[in-house]
Amino acid sequence: MTEEIIEPDLPIIDPHHHLWDLRPLLPVFPEPRHAFLEAIAGAAHYTFDQLQADTQSGHNVVATVFMECGAFYDVSRSDALKPVGEVEFVNGVAAQGASGLYGTYRPCAAIVGHADLRLGAAAGEVLDALQAASPRFVGIRHQGAWDADAGVLGPPFHAPEGLYRDAAFHQGFTELGKRGLTFDAWVLEPQLGDVLDLARAFPDQSIVLDHCGTPLNIACYRGTLGEHFERWRASMRAIAECPNVTIKLGGLAMAFCGMPEEGPAKGCGSEELAALWKPYIDTCIEAFGADRAMFESNYPVDRWGASYPVLWNAFKRLAAGASEDEKRSLFAGTAARIYGIEHILA
Repeated sequence: MTEEIIEPDLPIIDPHHHLWDLRPLLPVFPEPRHAFLEAIAGAAHYTFDQLQADTQSGHNVVATVFMECGAFYDVSRSDALKPVGEVEFVNGVAAQGASGLYGTYRPCAAIVGHADLRLGAAAGEVLDALQAASPRFVGIRHQGAWDADAGVLGPPFHAPEGLYRDAAFHQGFTELGKRGLTFDAWVLEPQLGDVLDLARAFPDQSIVLDHCGTPLNIACYRGTLGEHFERWRASMRAIAECPNVTIKLGGLAMAFCGMPEEGPAKGCGSEELAALWKPYIDTCIEAFGADRAMFESNYPVDRWGASYPVLWNAFKRLAAGASEDEKRSLFAGTAARIYGIEHILA
């Protein structure tokens, strides 16, 4: 679907996207493939050229933040240090963008990698290696998404139940604060209490909650968005009381959330998407405030529900009533501050 770009001059820092080459892996996943895999199959190869085409397709995306996705691990290293390869790869993409050949746009200006915090204090050695791999490395994500129904997440995800409550994980978590690093948390809506407990246990640690807390409309949860909305909203309001937590506004077009249910590339317009997402986005902004919230593309995963230009048009419709200062925070300022790239906006 083609739309006229809304507010084309508004600066955007896209704080959440991936880069990968999944083509060698797709044949090993069983048929019929989980909806998540169907969503990404059309973008199984998503590297600099694809990112460039999307981010420069009409909106004023001035920079991006790469989010770990288990891609390009270095098989020559130990299991603990394999994720360093991902950061090294992404740093090369960032250097390509920083060459100036593509204008002032700065892809992967900040890099969020991965370290297994269950290593406890030994996770510090991995964090040091990640920092050494790139000056753009700012933190990690250790996703904790889990559900008793195996049909919810599908084969790519294997986090254990209660990861964020694990004692060894907490030991590793303290290593982030020693280095001033950020932590991105991804869980599913029924697990939001784990994020709340983590934020309260580590009040000085910057935590970014991904994807509006991932409300579920898949597998055994299909058709229950309305039924669980109040539970989700209560969880978000409680987490927002922790000043160390920032929220990412997006991810709702994932197959997990099912807004829309049909995909990929259903062809929804930005008005339709904004209407679907409004109760969730409004709740998050009201709870956290614009200075602790940031719109995200979650690309290419959210390609399930929207093209890149339409996705950001939907966000701009949802922010239409915000002040100019609030828009600057929601679309760029919060991301720049949290991920340490404020110089991009100077």
